[in-house]
Amino acid sequence: MADTTIRVHTDVVLIGAGIMSATLGLILKELQPDIKIEILERLDSAAAESSDAWNNAGTGHSAFCELNYTPESANGSIDPKKAISIAESFEVSRQFWAYLVEQKKISSPENFIKSIPHMSFVWGDKNVEYLKKRFDVLQKNPLFKDMLYSTDFSQLKEWMPLVMEGRKEKEKVAATSMTIGTDVNFGELTRSIFNYLAQLDGVTLRFNHEVKKMKQRADKSWRIKVTNIATGEKIKVYSKFVFIGAGGGSLPLLNKANVPEGDGYGGFPVSGQWLKCTNPEVIAQHEAKVYGKASVGAPPMSVPHIDSRLINGEKQLLFGPFAGFSTRFLKNGKYSDLPLSLKPSNVVPMLSAGIKNIPLTKYLIEQVRQSPKDRMNALREYVPNAKSKDWVLERAGQRVQVIKKDEKEGGVLEFGTEVIATADGTLSVLLGASPGASTAVSIMVDLVGRCFPDKMQTPEWQEKIKTMIPSHGQKLNENPELLEEIRKHTEKVLKL
Repeated sequence: MADTTIRVHTDVVLIGAGIMSATLGLILKELQPDIKIEILERLDSAAAESSDAWNNAGTGHSAFCELNYTPESANGSIDPKKAISIAESFEVSRQFWAYLVEQKKISSPENFIKSIPHMSFVWGDKNVEYLKKRFDVLQKNPLFKDMLYSTDFSQLKEWMPLVMEGRKEKEKVAATSMTIGTDVNFGELTRSIFNYLAQLDGVTLRFNHEVKKMKQRADKSWRIKVTNIATGEKIKVYSKFVFIGAGGGSLPLLNKANVPEGDGYGGFPVSGQWLKCTNPEVIAQHEAKVYGKASVGAPPMSVPHIDSRLINGEKQLLFGPFAGFSTRFLKNGKYSDLPLSLKPSNVVPMLSAGIKNIPLTKYLIEQVRQSPKDRMNALREYVPNAKSKDWVLERAGQRVQVIKKDEKEGGVLEFGTEVIATADGTLSVLLGASPGASTAVSIMVDLVGRCFPDKMQTPEWQEKIKTMIPSHGQKLNENPELLEEIRKHTEKVLKL
């Protein structure tokens, strides 16, 4: 019987058509216009999983309002390092997006980004004291100098009328506000980038294509066996470099690659749900992203927030997310994803991390058992006058938290985004969750430096990176004049 397998030779394979692959593909194409790229996506469209607006928190995570990025230590001090790093990264993303708009590679920035105040809101003596300390620490930094703090009831009512309506004036409350926050529709942005990439020479975008096997050959290149799920057609793709950016689906693919760098990695899936407002009058009353404090044991992406969003051109109001547990690694995944991910090399880290995270397990069980009444009670902590008839439950995205081997502890559960690259630089894998999408540009520039080190040091590539990201190589938090100049420029170009 004749072999009908199609064979394709390329420079780069990107697995997963989300914001990460879109960003990396475009950066590489800008740095080396003749590079050949194959993009493989299991679903029938781009950004249909973790990058989709309904599946992604969409805050434009800049650490302005997310309290989990400024943990309080045992001695009561606040560590701002992570918040500063994320805020820096988001400014890098804004510069790259502004470059794409200026170069007419993507159009209509108002379709994917808009201005909206970012607020943190707390109640109770201890939380109010924490928020004040956080404000004092952050506001000293140029990135956060525009932050406002208030405990004044009338001021808070002005900032967020829906949240303050129905509260007693004597209640101890506090809030911070950053008016330069943004709302980002990463699904829209991802699709715009892929629409541009698909028109370029040397770029092939294949939907309905599932990666079945991966093997590194003697010459260090990769052979990837792919099946077209729609037609059954088989393809073998040969590539010098592979990037796996498949959201929750990255871990099974890392296992297929069978590289030593992947040993010990496991994943803990967490599903999510939103309460979505259906009353236009209520939706119109709220124009902010208001984040609170997470419950004890809650994963970082489960920080409750009442969130005004623009999705597919319509203003939406969401509250949540409510966490849940599913053994799927993707919203469109299989229930066998978690059991099949168990390997001899990761069983100990997985069990060890599980034992150490009993509060998280307990929290997830409580979340799964919540009734509609429980969810409405949680909402009323943020919107006291919320009526059940105005809100419906909407399924959100699936996240897989990274579990990795640790010599001292056996295994640790990581919250955040983890990039694995092989020693030879031929394979890179992105694992984890928030604040991923918002920091995609920084992550991908760093990845290019790790996997293409010689080319990255050439004057041509350095000059091009600086054209795309003018602040490259400099810390904006240490350079207030440059920060101001760049913010003004990106604000203008992105119509903020």
